[in-house]
Amino acid sequence: MADAYPRSPKATLGGIMHLGRLIDKVRLRHAGQIQDYNYLTAGFDKYLLDLLGLAGEAFERQVLAGGTDDELLAWVRREGKPLTETDMRLWNQGLLKAAPKDEAAQQRFQGRLAEIAAKRRVPVASLPSVTTWVEAIELDEGRL
Repeated sequence: MADAYPRSPKATLGGIMHLGRLIDKVRLRHAGQIQDYNYLTAGFDKYLLDLLGLAGEAFERQVLAGGTDDELLAWVRREGKPLTETDMRLWNQGLLKAAPKDEAAQQRFQGRLAEIAAKRRVPVASLPSVTTWVEAIELDEGRL
C-alpha cells in the first residue's frame, strides 16, 4: 500500500504494546502523512497515556524533539509512572482483547468495517472476520 501507516498496535517497545505505534502516529501526523487517526485524546492513545501518567502534549513535544525509539522509551520511563511487569502484561492483554462493549461502540466498529470494505471496493461480508479493535486496525492497514 502506498499509504504510510504507523506500526502495528501489537508491536512492543519496552514490553509495552501500542507505544511504538503512538510514537509513529506523532511523527507521521506532523510529517503530513496521516490525518484521519484518532490521536492522543481518544482510544488506545488516551488509555496508554493515562496508564503511563503522561500528558499527550508533553509526549508529543518529546517525540517531535527527536530521538530514537530507545531514547523516547527512556524518557517515558523517566517522566511517566513506573510500570511493573504485571501492569504491562495486563495492558497488553487488554489491548488485544478490546472489543466493542455496547451498542454505540458496536455501531462504530461496524462503521469502521464498512469504511475498510469501501476502501477495498468489496462488500463487508467478504472481509476476514474480526471482533476486536486491534484486528480492525490490522485489517485496515493491510496486516490482516
